[in-house]
Amino acid sequence: MASVTYEKVSKHFGDVIAVNTMDIQVEDKEFLVLVGPSGCGKTTALRLLAGLEEITEGEILIGDRVVNDVAPKDRDIAMVFQSYALYPHMSVYDNMAFGLKLRKTPKDDIKRRVQNAADILDIGHLLERKPRQLSGGQRQRVAVGRAIVREPKVFLFDEPLSNLDAKLRVQMRAEISRLHQRLETTFIYVTHDQVEAMTMATRIAVMKDGLLQQTDSPQTLYDSPYNAFVAGFIGSPAMNFFNAKLGRENGELIVDAGSFKVPVPASKTSMYQAYAGKEVTFGIRPDDIHDPDFTPPGIETAPVEVKVDVTERMGNEIFAYLVSGEDNFVARIDPRTKYKTGDQAQVVFNMDNMHLFETEGEKLRIQ
Repeated sequence: MASVTYEKVSKHFGDVIAVNTMDIQVEDKEFLVLVGPSGCGKTTALRLLAGLEEITEGEILIGDRVVNDVAPKDRDIAMVFQSYALYPHMSVYDNMAFGLKLRKTPKDDIKRRVQNAADILDIGHLLERKPRQLSGGQRQRVAVGRAIVREPKVFLFDEPLSNLDAKLRVQMRAEISRLHQRLETTFIYVTHDQVEAMTMATRIAVMKDGLLQQTDSPQTLYDSPYNAFVAGFIGSPAMNFFNAKLGRENGELIVDAGSFKVPVPASKTSMYQAYAGKEVTFGIRPDDIHDPDFTPPGIETAPVEVKVDVTERMGNEIFAYLVSGEDNFVARIDPRTKYKTGDQAQVVFNMDNMHLFETEGEKLRIQ
């Protein structure tokens, strides 16, 4: 088992900076997920750790060992790619054993490791089959099993579920989480899917344009995003943002978005006092917008008049796409709600969970 450390790591491809001065400490046995939009540098960061790309600046350590100049095969890591990359002419057993055979591992040891991995992944009954006889989920398990038999210090996953259908992705998410608990090994996982990140990670590192934006627990990222990018990326549906001005009316702070005005709760007044009179970005999550008839108790609410543009009934909830003036936003509301497309209606914002961000620069959260 081992920790992983990125110390001011950068990767340049000509004039393009794919990873920019990255600092992360991944603890032993941690499950860290690198997440961000396509092209943000997360896969490059993983490939630098694997030794598949050369570091431009900085150092990467596995445990206490600097691995910048260590060959990939000697880094004691195992990587699971987006592509299953199984040998079509080999059985499942031989696919899983192939790397060990190349290392001249004793046959008895190979058999033990393959059988152990097959038991963990529930593919023992598939060991004699060829890849063409397997489903997508079974092939993905074989690819994971091929990594497990290496008994590495660190597992690397590069978007391993993106080729699977939605139902199977949910199932495999749970299986990979159980695998982490069972193996008690360091996992570093890359995905663009923030739902995967939220449901699997011990900590999440959010990236944008090669820069690390925030590294924290899933709940902290959701509740206290560092900036508007993190706030908009984490959470599904994404946080709603409104251009607004923080003003005063009748002695209290008001968020004036033009099409609506909502009061700042007294508990947050001191936090935002210095921004009175300034342009801000107001953020509210879809989960914090409610039908007044089905509002949770004990929250401070503010009413907003809206037009219902579209409703998506999901069974256990409704996604309501709403319009207020020129602002379009989405609410996740109670399934008992009677809203219909075209209705003029009222919703309430849970102001206890409001967010304000600066409008300039990195759009930092005001706190």
